Order: sequence, then structure tokens, then C-alpha cells
Amino acid sequence: MTRIIRLQDIVEEVHKHHPEADTSIIEKAYIFAARAHEGQLRKDGGPYLSHPMEVAYILARMGLGPRTVTCGLLHDTVEDTSTTIDEMDEYFGEEITDIVNGITKISQLTFGDRRTQQAEYIRKMILSMSHDIRVLLVKLADRVHNMRTLGFMEPAKQRRIAQETLDIYAPLAGRLGMFRLKAELEDLAFYYLEPEAYQQIQEGLTRKKGEREKYVQEICDLLRQKLSEHGLEGEVSGRLKHYYSIYRKLQAQQITLDELYDLLAFRIIVNSVADCYEALGVIHAIFRPVPGRLKDYIGMPKANMYRAIHSTVIGPYGERMEIQIRTQEMHRVAEEGIAAHWSYKERRAYTSKDAERFTWLKQMVDLQKELKSPRELLEGVRLELYPDEVYVFTPRGEVKELPRGATPVDFAYAIHSEVGNRCTGAKVNGRMVPLRHELQNGDTVEIITSPHHHPSRDWLQFVKTTKARHKIRQWLKAAEQEQSIALGKEMLDRELRKNGTSLQKLLKDGEELKRVVQELSFVRVDDLLAALGHGKVSPGQVSNRIFRTPAPAPSLEEGIPELVTRKEREEGALRIKDLDDLLVRLANCCQPIPGDAITGYITRGKGVTIHRADCAYLARTETFRQIPAEWDGSGDKQRVYPVRIQVVTVDKPGLLADITSALKIAEVNVTKAQVETTADRRGIAVFTIQVADQQHLDRVFTGLKRLKEVISVRRMTG
Repeated sequence: MTRIIRLQDIVEEVHKHHPEADTSIIEKAYIFAARAHEGQLRKDGGPYLSHPMEVAYILARMGLGPRTVTCGLLHDTVEDTSTTIDEMDEYFGEEITDIVNGITKISQLTFGDRRTQQAEYIRKMILSMSHDIRVLLVKLADRVHNMRTLGFMEPAKQRRIAQETLDIYAPLAGRLGMFRLKAELEDLAFYYLEPEAYQQIQEGLTRKKGEREKYVQEICDLLRQKLSEHGLEGEVSGRLKHYYSIYRKLQAQQITLDELYDLLAFRIIVNSVADCYEALGVIHAIFRPVPGRLKDYIGMPKANMYRAIHSTVIGPYGERMEIQIRTQEMHRVAEEGIAAHWSYKERRAYTSKDAERFTWLKQMVDLQKELKSPRELLEGVRLELYPDEVYVFTPRGEVKELPRGATPVDFAYAIHSEVGNRCTGAKVNGRMVPLRHELQNGDTVEIITSPHHHPSRDWLQFVKTTKARHKIRQWLKAAEQEQSIALGKEMLDRELRKNGTSLQKLLKDGEELKRVVQELSFVRVDDLLAALGHGKVSPGQVSNRIFRTPAPAPSLEEGIPELVTRKEREEGALRIKDLDDLLVRLANCCQPIPGDAITGYITRGKGVTIHRADCAYLARTETFRQIPAEWDGSGDKQRVYPVRIQVVTVDKPGLLADITSALKIAEVNVTKAQVETTADRRGIAVFTIQVADQQHLDRVFTGLKRLKEVISVRRMTG
């Protein structure tokens, strides 16, 4: 049940932040607003007065004083009742009247088309908040409560207001450093604009709530212990990132919620600036920091007064964790932004000196004076409201939104994939620039293309957008595939000619080559040819199968089998249907483990060898010797089985230690390891590990894939 805000709640909240404050003006405003709104109802059927009461309470919780809270109670009286400005001035004085009048002017727009109306709305908001920032603070509180009750509006209006909130109010809250308010506005807007995506994230997070809470508790306890050992007092907490920020990460990285590992942020609040840096040292002594992910906003505060230290580290399970370190005062400013600053200045008007703390606000004031066209004003304001993004123009004046640090190559792919693939040069503001040049707000970019040009692997080192990175890799992979297929054709044709035939004849016939493709577990002929070109399969292997050359002796394929005695089988290691008296052994060629689909192969005098059902060697054996087999789930839980895995990584010093650490965390024993570096600077590591079953192996793969530098992990056979 929704709590009904009372006058006493508002007064008590003000006294929490301002114990000595005279709140009689709030009580006076409550009586005035109650009379003015008498008989008016909201869309939900409740009394209209509940809305200004909620707005006043939101302002009080921000830590704002009696005058600003009073403006919250009165903000709709001039616009929605018969109250006049003169009456307001008579009862409450010039300061409060000016703020309420500023809010009223922003809302009263009755002319022009949709774009003109929105531009004029923003223009008036800029002018009002530059005169007194409290106009915007009240307007933001008003929008928060309107968004909380948006469900009572018709769908079209819900979407329009939600989009406006996401485009204007949430970024304004961010620019003012009011991150708690910004997060709520974004999540509420997201709920109405993308209801299905919102629900998917909500359900996904709910499923793992217990596991996540246990993890947060574990990390917080560890951090508290380590800080205490170093004589540091502080508050430690972990929080889930808000839904909209999670959604943007999923969209930007093109991944699912299960693949996103930085859902949580941990916060440490200490007593002094010196303690912040000492705490950072403690954190880096416990966890390995991620290079390039340390941001010192204490030494270099953001324009919106935000101060803290951010560090991303590798957690105890190989996952990335963000840790924020700040003082109590920094925390208050981080949560409330300008509202925290303003709470100390409640007794005087907002001055130009205060405005200097927000240079962007002055730029917006100047901007609205210079830009007369609604389109130019809207685009210009957008540039100022999104400091982490850049907005650049095509030669035709179309705007493209890119992340800060984006290059002409990112811009080219933002236009079209083919433009990106054929990009050979770029002009920025009419001047030729290198392709790695960082674009700035307002740049006009012209891309030069050539039909004979193609992406370079070097581009991956400087592009910023996911789309550009994906398209470059896609093109490079396709080009490598074509080269490998061509090489594979040449190698196989040369081998076949030794036996009096050719690849062309086999391709024409088709059936024989298809059989070999299936035997070697490929899907298409091109996949087999590419594997030949990559050196994964030898031409001799293909030729032997085409001409039915006898397979090597089983001992060579299977290696030394692992024997499983009848006693072990009866204790639950394996169950062989209808053949209880045979000796059982596990094939070394495919290394089956519990959870795999398996098949037995009867060998004269040697009992039954258990293979994975998809084993390539098994496919070449006589089918009448194959028998059904299955794992017994009640078997020995302590038993482990050998498995060979291949881990492909970016070549980087110290990475082997990270991999072995991840394997250790997954509770596996490594019995053999082989590592090599390829010409294209990739590391290929092959490990023989011991696992209990398929689920255990899945956990191993998950842990390895969490490492940023890991490209792929696969299970090997043969």
C-alpha cells in the first residue's frame, strides 16, 4: 500500500537536515495550497493536494531547506488554480514568488508545432534555472512524482512523457550531479518505453537474487576485515546497478544478462581524503586492478562536483568488480549533487558565483541566445546534456551520436557497414585527418571511400563503438575464411592427384566428399576445406577416408584406456545394459565424462570401451559391436575424469597465471599444460584437467570466459 505523505512527514524530514530551521512557512504554504487546490482531483482519483505534498517531501529528502520545500508545495497554485502572482507575493514574498513564477512560465506553452514547443520549453527552463537553480530542483521533483504515477495516463501520453524524461530531465539531473534522482528517472522512463526489456531484466535479476546477495555479503565482509586490519574505519556496501544502465550495457556489448558480469558496484565511505587513498592501496593489495580502469575524481573532480575514486579489479572468482571510494561529504554530493551544495545556501538567492560551479549552465544560457532555430537549439542542448557522448554531423547536417573518443571509422560504420568497410580516409571540418583522430562535439565529418579498400586489423586498436568492432571482425573473419578455403582446396587437390583423381571430380560427384565431411564432424564442405587451410586437418586424413585406407590401430587412437573394474561399476561409476560381467574402460580418444551421451564398443578379449556418442573414432567402427551405455547418477561423487581443453587468448604477460587461478577457483586439478604463441599474437593453451562431470566442466568454462583476454574455450578430442 502506498504511503500517504502528511505535513508532519515533510517537517520532520526538513528538521533532519536543518535542526534549527523555522518551518512555519511550510505550514503556512500547506494551508494556502490546500485551499487553492480544494475540490481538484488527480488522474488516479485522489485529491490534487497529494501531488504538491509528494513533491515537497522529495525536496525535503534531498536535504533542501524550508524555502525550497515551500516552493514544492506551491509550485502548481499559479498554473492550476485561481491564485495570482500578486497574491503569492503578498503571502510569501519576492524570493518564493519568483521561483514559483519561473516554474509556471516553463509549463505555460500554448503555441507552435511540437518541435518549436519543446525548444521553447527548454529555452525557458534554461533561463529560469540560470536565474535560480531551485526552479529546476522543484521541476525535477515534480517530474519524479509524475513519473511514479504515470500509469494512470493513456499509453501514448505515457510514452511521450517517458521519452521527454529520458531526453531532458534525467540528463539534467546527471549534469547537476543528482545521480540518485537520475537513476530513478531513467528506470521509470525505461519501464514505459521498453516494457518487455524491463521485465526480462527484472525477472533475470530476481532469479539470481539469493546468489547475488550471498556474494555481496561475502565481498563486503572481506573488505571490512581488510580495512579494519589497516586501521581504517568506513562503511562498506554493495549495490545492484539500476535497470536502465544494465540495459544500455547489454545493448552496447550485444550480450545477454547471463553474460554481463559487472552488475554490482561496491562502495567504501571513509572519514578523510587521506583514508580514500589508503583504502585504494588496501583494495589493490587484495585484488588485481584492471589496467586503465582507475579514475581519480578526487584529484580531478567532475564538472558537476562529483568526487570519488573508481577502480575496477578482478574479484575472487575471476570476475570484474567496480569499487568506489569516497568520504561522507563526497557521498552526499554524489547522491544529491547541487541540492547538497544548495542546502547550505538556503538563506540567500542563487548568485552568478554559484553558477560558475556549472560552466555548462552558462554555455547553455549563451547557446539559447545564439541559436534561434528550434532544431539547432534542441541539438545544441543535447550536446551539453550528454558529456560522455559526442554528437557530430554528416555533410548534409544529420546528427550522429557516438561515444567519447570515437573516430572517423566509428562514424563511417554508424552511417552504413559498407561505408565503414570501404573507408580509406576522412575530412573533419574540411581538413584531412588520420583515421584514429578523436572526434569532438559539433565536428562535421566526411568519409572518403574506395571500392578496392577494406578494413584493417589495426582499426580494432582504436575504434570505440561495438558496431564498428563487430563489423571489422566479421569482415576479417570472412576474408580469412576465404583464404583458408582456397588454400585447403589447393592442398587437398594436390593430395588427391597422387591417387589419380582431383578435387573437381569429387566436388562434381559430391556424395563421397559429403561422407568424409560427416565422418570428420564438419557441417559443410567449405568448413572441411577451411580446416585444411588452417592446419586443423591434414590432407592425408581426408585422402585416407576417401580411399578407405585402414584406420590406425585402436591403441593409437585410444591411447592408454582408463580401466573401470566391475566393483567400481557396481558402486556406480557406469552401468552397461545387459552386459554386467564385462570389464569396462573409458576411451582416451574422446575422454567421456558423466553428463556426456555415451556408447560402448565391444573389443574381443578386452571388454567394453566407453566412447562419447559423437566420437569420430567410434563412427569408423563396426556398428554391430556398439552397445548402449549410460552413466549411473548414484555413482561415486569423488571420482574425477580427465578432459583436454583448449583456451585461445590475446597474448599478454601473466595471462597463464590468471587462467590457472581461474582453474583453481573452479576446483580442478591440472595434470598437463602446453602453451604456445601464434604469429598473430594469440596464445593457445591446451590443458588436461580432472573434472567430476559435465556440470563441473561447464563451471570451468564459465570461469575462463569471464577473463577479458580469453577469446574462446573448447573441449578437445583425439
